[in-house]
Amino acid sequence: MTSLPSRRRFLAAGAGAALGIGTLGATASMAAAAPADTQHDFGAEETRTLDELYRDALAEGGKLVIYAGGDLANSGSGAGARAAFRQRFPEIDLNLIVDYSKYHDVRVDNQLATNTLVPDVVQLQTLHDFTRWKREGRLLHYKPAGFGKLHRKFKDPDGAWVAGMVIAFSYLYDVAAAGTNAPQTPLDLVDPRWKGAIASSYPHDDDAVLYLYALYAETYGWDWVAGLAAQQPKFARGSFSPGTAINNKEAIIGVGTGGNPTSTGPVRMGMADGHSFMAWGQRIAILRQAANPTAAKLYLNWQLSTERQTSNNWSVRTDVAPPTGLKPIWEYPNANVDGFPRFMEDRARVERLKQTFALYFGEVKGDPTPGWLGLHPGA
Repeated sequence: MTSLPSRRRFLAAGAGAALGIGTLGATASMAAAAPADTQHDFGAEETRTLDELYRDALAEGGKLVIYAGGDLANSGSGAGARAAFRQRFPEIDLNLIVDYSKYHDVRVDNQLATNTLVPDVVQLQTLHDFTRWKREGRLLHYKPAGFGKLHRKFKDPDGAWVAGMVIAFSYLYDVAAAGTNAPQTPLDLVDPRWKGAIASSYPHDDDAVLYLYALYAETYGWDWVAGLAAQQPKFARGSFSPGTAINNKEAIIGVGTGGNPTSTGPVRMGMADGHSFMAWGQRIAILRQAANPTAAKLYLNWQLSTERQTSNNWSVRTDVAPPTGLKPIWEYPNANVDGFPRFMEDRARVERLKQTFALYFGEVKGDPTPGWLGLHPGA
C-alpha cells in the first residue's frame, strides 16, 4: 500500500493558512485527488455487494470519517446511522462527526484551502454546497448500487452526490394538552389560545427552518408572522428543541422540527392537505481527496440499500414503498421538495430572510447544540 502523509502532518503544514481562500489551489487539489479505481467503471452502478465492499474497505485500512449535519453529537439521525453502521460493519473504524451543516461546509472549504482535509464523506443539509463542489471538481463521481432506482430529485445525474434520506419539517403538537382544539393547519398557530404555548427552533439559525417559515410568510402573509411573534414563542437552537420542549411539558406546540407523520402517539405532526410543509433529501458525497474512498463507497451503498431505506418514513428510492398512510414524498406538492434546493441556491434571498426574521423574533441566542468543534474535528 502506498504510504500517504498523515493528517497530522497536513495539519501542521497548513496551520497558518488563512480561512476561506476559496478556489486557490484547485489545480493542485485535483492533482492530489484520490487515485481512480481502475477496476470499476464509474459510469455504471457499483456491482460489488456490501460484503465485498466491506472486505475491500478493510484491505484499504478500515477507516472512515464522515462529517454529518445535525443538532446533537450523540443523538438523532447521526447517532442512529453511526450505531447501525457499526453493527453491520463492526471492523470499520467509523468516526461520524455531527455539527450544524453551515459549519461543516465552511470547515471543509477551509480544510481544502489549507490542504488539511479530514472527512471522506460529507452528509449535509446545505444542498447548494454540493452543486458548487461539483463545479469545483471536489466530489468523486460515483454511482452506488441502486442508483437507477433513486428518484431523479435525489441524485446528481453524474453521480457527484446522492440523497441518502428524506427529512421533513412542519409543526408538532401535544395531543392531550391541545385537546379538541388542536391546531389543524399553520393558520391556527396564531390563535390567541396558544399564546405562551409554542416552542420553535430559530428560522434564522437553520436554513431548513428558514425555508419553512418563508413558506408560511409567503402563504399567510407577514401579518401571520407578526401574529406568531405576538404569541411569545420560546425559541432555541437546534431543530430537536421544539420536540424536547413538548416532551418536557414546556410547550404544547413545536414549530420548525421533524416528526413521524403516521404517529398515533401523544405527539402528532401537522401535515394538512393544501398547507405547506417542507421536505428535502439530505445529500451525501465522497470527496475526491478522500483518504478512504472504498470505505466511503461502502457507506453510500449501505445508506441506499433497500434494507436501510425501509427504516425511514420516506425513501429516496422509487422501488421502496412508504409506510401505510403515506405517499412517496415527491407526490406531495405541499412538501416543496423542488423548492428547497432552489431556495438554498439563492444565498442573497436566504440572507435577507434571516435578517428579516431576526427583526420579528430577535437575535439567535445560545451556543451551538453540538458544541464548538473547531477547524479539524476527527483529525
